[in-house]
Amino acid sequence: MTSDKRWLLPDGIDELLPDRASAVESMRRRLLDECAHWGFQFVIPPLVEFTDSLLVGLGADLDILTCQFADRLSGRMLGVRADMTPQAARIDAHSLGEDGVTRLCYAGSTLHSTPQSIVAGRSPIQLGAEIYGCADVSADLETIDLMLALVSQAAGEDRAITLDIGHVGVYEALLTELDTTSNSGEAVFDALQRKSLPDLDAAIGDLSAPLAASLRALTELHGAQDVLPRARTLVADLPSALQAVEEVQTVVSAVERAHPKVAIYIDLAELRGFQYHTGLVFAAYIDGVGAAVAKGGRYDNVGAVFGRARPATGFACDLKALTDAAAEGVLSPRRVISAPALFSADLESQVNQLRQAGCIVIRAHDAEHHARCREQLIKRGTDWVCEPLG
Repeated sequence: MTSDKRWLLPDGIDELLPDRASAVESMRRRLLDECAHWGFQFVIPPLVEFTDSLLVGLGADLDILTCQFADRLSGRMLGVRADMTPQAARIDAHSLGEDGVTRLCYAGSTLHSTPQSIVAGRSPIQLGAEIYGCADVSADLETIDLMLALVSQAAGEDRAITLDIGHVGVYEALLTELDTTSNSGEAVFDALQRKSLPDLDAAIGDLSAPLAASLRALTELHGAQDVLPRARTLVADLPSALQAVEEVQTVVSAVERAHPKVAIYIDLAELRGFQYHTGLVFAAYIDGVGAAVAKGGRYDNVGAVFGRARPATGFACDLKALTDAAAEGVLSPRRVISAPALFSADLESQVNQLRQAGCIVIRAHDAEHHARCREQLIKRGTDWVCEPLG
């Protein structure tokens, strides 16, 4: 590589310059503080783990997404985390081992082998929250409530938010009727996940006519709340699927009460995310952004591979994407004030007061004001006062 190309970054890998880095960090602090106010405890999982811990039992899709390499010390394979949710599950099951309900939150860099959407890079900063130890739908409701609270902080009061909700239980109930010795189930899942009707038709070509018709009908179960009565008719003979539909109804009713401004879109063929999801799946969208800004779902028993099966539900967002989508004014700029490069007691006292009040104070070395400054500290009589620069 020639010297003039050494500064290039790999495709999908970016760096955050001061303004964007400050906005992302401000968003991170605000959202983690909100999680703490809800009782979620902060953890910092490692950036790299052995792949037999990082990926075990989590499906081929996460395996493909994870960048892997050999550890020179142990000879074992290491993986750079592509998703922090399994790490949080390991911490709950193995490192903490607490009884009862555990709430964890986290934030950190991840790495993807390929971008996951047209607006995403390969190095998201993931922030998420998880609830362990509660199988009741109330845990899902709390998780969705928190997710919407965080997204609302980013979006501001005037931006429309949509909650997209589904349940893999409807698909799984139909899946039980497939011949488990064939590859039909995997092909159907892949086609539904990609919303590819031609591939779905190819995958169900050898199935019984009633089952094929049910799977095709599943792709039509999306839209407003009239989806739910149609779903009940479709799965009337499948108790587990009916229970899944009722869980969606419970969430929809609760969100309507708690977040009346949030639009709701139901999609019972939605199999978003990784294959470890086992129940409700959900995502939040902000008007004007082409991809979900936060998504999650239930993933019971992932901790079983670490010695303790636990019900679990949670969500995660890409902090960079969420910050970029934030409404103007949500991340209010702070006052930036120039101060003389003097170190007198009275000036120091004034500078400290301004910084404690949230202002940025930058020393004017060589009597030159920093370009970011819009005000300056000037001594008038015995007092230091702020005046506009210019």
